[in-house]
Amino acid sequence: MKGLSQRSLARLSGVNNGTISLIEQNKVSPSVSSLKRLLKPCSMSLGEFFDDQTFEKEKFFFRAGELTEFQSGDVVFRQIKPNIPGRKMQVMHERYLPKGDTGERMLTHAGEEAGFVLKGTVEVTVGNETVSLSAGEAYYFDSSIPHRFRNQGDEECEIVSVCTPPSF
Repeated sequence: MKGLSQRSLARLSGVNNGTISLIEQNKVSPSVSSLKRLLKPCSMSLGEFFDDQTFEKEKFFFRAGELTEFQSGDVVFRQIKPNIPGRKMQVMHERYLPKGDTGERMLTHAGEEAGFVLKGTVEVTVGNETVSLSAGEAYYFDSSIPHRFRNQGDEECEIVSVCTPPSF
């Protein structure tokens, strides 16, 4: 759609050409951080990548079937439609499958991030600090600090998170 070859995309994104080929062949699923890096040269957010619908009028309520859901590796994200004009925050329901994580590379983006653990336990790393949070516990941090999420357990973990400004 953007007219980029695999090699051009690899050079612009920093993702290995072989990895891009495997993703295109549906032989591997990219991590959240890899997919974000691949979409950046295309000027496209994760939400836009997974949802090409637009709203014609202001909308206040969203039924389950209207939510955008996508999976990156062992993490399933569900969010309110990402293409709401002028939106200033992103609200997501995140499910980390057993041993699922956001990838080896730490995430960074402008803004703030907060969330509540609804079920299970998630290991959250922010900068040099790593903490395991269980159901009923929460986090809040400046998302320009490198961070990542990992489910080290054998049970699914669920989080409701908010990010502002939206990062995908």
